[in-house]
Amino acid sequence: MKLSDTAIRRPVLASMLSAALVLFGFIGYTRLSVRELPDIDPPVISVTTVLPGANAQVVETAVTDVLEEELSTIQGIRTLSSTSSEQTSNITLEFTLDRPVDVAAQDVRDKVSRVRGRLPVDVLEPVIAKQSADAQPFFWLALSSDNYDLMQLSDIADRLVKARLQSLPGVGSAAIFGERRYSMRVWVEPEALSARGLTVQDVEGAIFSRNVEIPAGRIESTRREFSVRSLGELKTPQEFGEMVVASQGTQLVKLKDVARVELGPEDDRSIFRWKGTPSVAIGVVRQSKANLI
Repeated sequence: MKLSDTAIRRPVLASMLSAALVLFGFIGYTRLSVRELPDIDPPVISVTTVLPGANAQVVETAVTDVLEEELSTIQGIRTLSSTSSEQTSNITLEFTLDRPVDVAAQDVRDKVSRVRGRLPVDVLEPVIAKQSADAQPFFWLALSSDNYDLMQLSDIADRLVKARLQSLPGVGSAAIFGERRYSMRVWVEPEALSARGLTVQDVEGAIFSRNVEIPAGRIESTRREFSVRSLGELKTPQEFGEMVVASQGTQLVKLKDVARVELGPEDDRSIFRWKGTPSVAIGVVRQSKANLI
């Protein structure tokens, strides 16, 4: 009753307080962030381990299974999932919401340190990281076409689409998935090499030594100065085919004599499908304080 009595006896003060509440409410409303999900730090920990040169089966038996056996004993685990691929083991642990993420991360580090000696000698140090909800893509854009191959779509995604997406307000970064980079594929013919007394190392050395572009100094005059560079970088299969691998007497052995050269994609390490069709996708990650809606 004291509050109501004060408001009746002092109407000016009550009006000022009401106006202040309305003002602060309006300011808070304009600064209120709009999110689809609450801003929380999920108790999710990832353990990434690299075993150079190992295939997926070796990674699973020598790394993933060993770590999973030890990590599964941690208290408060909600789900535990793992992926074993070429050279890489990735284990994701999701804890219950009442489990502090920092405490969970420390428990994971302790368990990994305990089994570190049971892992292969040449394995790299496991990377333990806390996953953030803001670090996951909130928007996906898939590129597919009947007229363009994946290499052309990857080039379009990298040069045009990705740059424009990253320039939008509120966008933190954009990553391309399922891309196919251009590369020059050299398919060596063993019979042709053997007939000329050459080895694969000879071909490799010729490519490294002749496919270079280095500065060649500069030309100076009283009024001008020019930078000079040697145009030794090859760009087409025809230019690679004319590369001299070795000289045998008066005869020059060219790359096209011992190998087949073609422009193709790099080794396929990942694939992205949209409605069952191989595609190129761009995942967009927002800034930490950006409005998703």
